[in-house]
Amino acid sequence: MKRDFGLTAEGVQTRLAQEDKARGAEVVARKLYGAAYAGSWFDPAAGKLAVAVAGDAAADKTGLDVTVVPVAHTYAQLDAVKTALDRQAGKAAPAGVNGWYVDVQTNAVVVTVNRHKVDAAVTGFIDEAKALHRAVRVVQEDHSPVPYADVVGGWPYWINNAGRCSIGFAVYGGFVTAGHCGTPGSQATDQYGALYGYFAGSTFPYYDYAWVQTVAGVNLWGYMEGYDGYWYYVRGSAQVPVGSGVCRSGSTTGMWCNYIQARNQTVNYPQGVVYNLTRTNVCAQPGDSGGSWLSSNQAQGVTSGGSGNCSTGGTTYYQEVNPILSAYGLSLILT
Repeated sequence: MKRDFGLTAEGVQTRLAQEDKARGAEVVARKLYGAAYAGSWFDPAAGKLAVAVAGDAAADKTGLDVTVVPVAHTYAQLDAVKTALDRQAGKAAPAGVNGWYVDVQTNAVVVTVNRHKVDAAVTGFIDEAKALHRAVRVVQEDHSPVPYADVVGGWPYWINNAGRCSIGFAVYGGFVTAGHCGTPGSQATDQYGALYGYFAGSTFPYYDYAWVQTVAGVNLWGYMEGYDGYWYYVRGSAQVPVGSGVCRSGSTTGMWCNYIQARNQTVNYPQGVVYNLTRTNVCAQPGDSGGSWLSSNQAQGVTSGGSGNCSTGGTTYYQEVNPILSAYGLSLILT
């Protein structure tokens, strides 16, 4: 708050106290003004709550330290317009329409549109919205919203909106995964279609590793998904000895654990030979590729391939994570 609001340390404490008081006043004001209530907001200049009230009820009857703002429309009226837009448009709204909401500070229903995407469909949507109520107004914006994505080890991602793999580990700038999942330039998206980013490097065969460079707004987390209601900490990448227990997370089968059987195995896949893989008796299935391997809280590698399945058991290989980090000059996100 000091940085973003331009406040001193003392100013932050004052602001928090004012907002706390406003929070309580809002509850009281909403009840006292009833149907005439038209919304409220914290006014930083005054340091207290502003309450919009419609009609003759606009006189300050609360006895609270608030600023009463007379307006034309109640919140219920504006919310009814917003709800009507929800019903009429929903998922069928034109691409150039960014959204709509009740703006209590201007006593209006605001429809936001991308100024660069205004076409006949957008214009038609605006006309229909304005026909609902005179309080509807349009605000133009320079960009359209997109969902932000989260990166967690073991979560699924889709390559060029087709094949699915699993995230290995979050690194500064993106995440590591298996090389056979995508080639440089391939697009990676999450399960909702949100853009993660693009493959910045990939090697397969010979080795089986890659990294995806994520776009702005993607959240990178230093955890592995346990598919049991928990995320598991990633606090380093110290490699454990053969015979150690190791757990794998993947988007097809979830998390499974067993033992490391050998290191530095050469595996002959149909696509070619891959070197320096670690052999385990942990099961895996298609779609788990690229997913994370953890021993205690130490990252071990990313899933390459194997044989068998998680019904009858099998053999699975992973590419150790440290050579991946070294190859691309990456660092793990740690917790």
